[in-house]
Amino acid sequence: MRKTISIIGSGFSALSASCYLAQAGHKVSIFEKNSTVGGRARQLVKDGFTFDIGPSWYWMPDIFENFFNDFGKRTSDYYQLDKLSPAYKIFFSDEVITIGDHMDQICEEFERIETGSSKPLRKFISQAQEHYDIAINKVVLKPGISPFELVTKETVTRVDRFFKTISSEVRKKFKNPKLISTLEFPVLFLGAKPSQTPSFYSFMNFADFGLGTWHPKGGMYEIIKAMRSLAESLGVKIHTNSNVEKITVENGKSIGITVNGEFIKSDVVLSGADYHHSETLLDTDYRQYSEAYWDKRTFAPSSLLFYVGFDKKLNQIEHHNLFFDTNFENHAEDIYDDPKWPENPLFYVNFPSVTDSSMAPEGCETGFFLIPIAPGLEDTPELRQQYFDIIINRFENLTHQSVQKHILFKESFCVNDFVSEYNSYKGNAYGMANTLMQTAFLRPKLKSKKVDGLYFTGQLTVPGPGVPPSLISGKLVADLINKNEV
Repeated sequence: MRKTISIIGSGFSALSASCYLAQAGHKVSIFEKNSTVGGRARQLVKDGFTFDIGPSWYWMPDIFENFFNDFGKRTSDYYQLDKLSPAYKIFFSDEVITIGDHMDQICEEFERIETGSSKPLRKFISQAQEHYDIAINKVVLKPGISPFELVTKETVTRVDRFFKTISSEVRKKFKNPKLISTLEFPVLFLGAKPSQTPSFYSFMNFADFGLGTWHPKGGMYEIIKAMRSLAESLGVKIHTNSNVEKITVENGKSIGITVNGEFIKSDVVLSGADYHHSETLLDTDYRQYSEAYWDKRTFAPSSLLFYVGFDKKLNQIEHHNLFFDTNFENHAEDIYDDPKWPENPLFYVNFPSVTDSSMAPEGCETGFFLIPIAPGLEDTPELRQQYFDIIINRFENLTHQSVQKHILFKESFCVNDFVSEYNSYKGNAYGMANTLMQTAFLRPKLKSKKVDGLYFTGQLTVPGPGVPPSLISGKLVADLINKNEV
């Protein structure tokens, strides 16, 4: 039976769900509080410079391809995808590691740093590929309802890998601290310390070294534009500047939402907005999770972001650049163990104009700087400037060039903006971390336990943080709605 479905938010998971639900014949409407679609994946265009405000890494290209294939389409129908070569650079205090676009190059670089390291690297990535195949084809496609979803013949024989950590496995095989940091870095996309992340999640290393790093020409926002086009072609109605103020429940059943003061009757309500915020739209009795519950969760970091336009091309850089010239462990402790502004932060810089001339005016460079920080920290203009000064000075020293006098403009985004723009809990940037006790069925549920006809999707529920998991989350919740509500 055809249902009227209202979706709160227009991020990757919400757009994904809208496509699957419209394909199944439902009448689907999206309500987005901001003026553009995309949720955290928005775009800043200024003076000829184009910035992705949110996600900037394109990993797991198969997940994107699978999504569009489900609708008889291909990514190439919507955007041009280029594999980056090299994938990225890592700057240490005394050396630079360059990650190539295939395993032979990467093995050569590992051997340069640590003789004999290529052999355990190939074995580690081979195991990571096994984990990737199991994760993508078996585990993440489950709706997180029961612990038995994790029980397959593949996971049973590898159960120890859920209790060992990425950090312990990497450090058992490699001794050089630079190689250790290189291999521990990808799990930061899962929002937790490597020492708290199950070794099964080494599948992120295969996503990195095995599948490579890609770039959609024009930036990550091209994916949002593609998904919007697909959704609208399927009949989805998208309403921007539409702030959802309340989810209305009668007799234990959601009956609609209030948008900008107007009640919208709905058979099903699906929220792709922040899970904690979504529950505040309900009367207290209908909320599943208390404030104490949320306060005890391990959240992924927030971020201090800078969008910088330079009036010249820069030297010694690639499209993606990691600056690991300070202590990795100390910064992680400042995020997870004793939350505070880091004394010596690691940081990341994205220069998409290095490989994509459309992202900046001729002869100029588009720069996106990111410092991971603990969620919930004090956020002031003075702190933002203090930390920009720290990282831009280090950037100049490590790349051996003067850039500050070539800055045309600088805009920033931090904790307060994540809260005001996305209703993000404590201003987190990536959702809830994928630790052992926050994996699969232990994450907040796709379907409300207290309200019939109310569902959730996105990075605080299954499968977890990141763009590819968000696409999958949308598919999972759509399948659940089709199963329960039709």
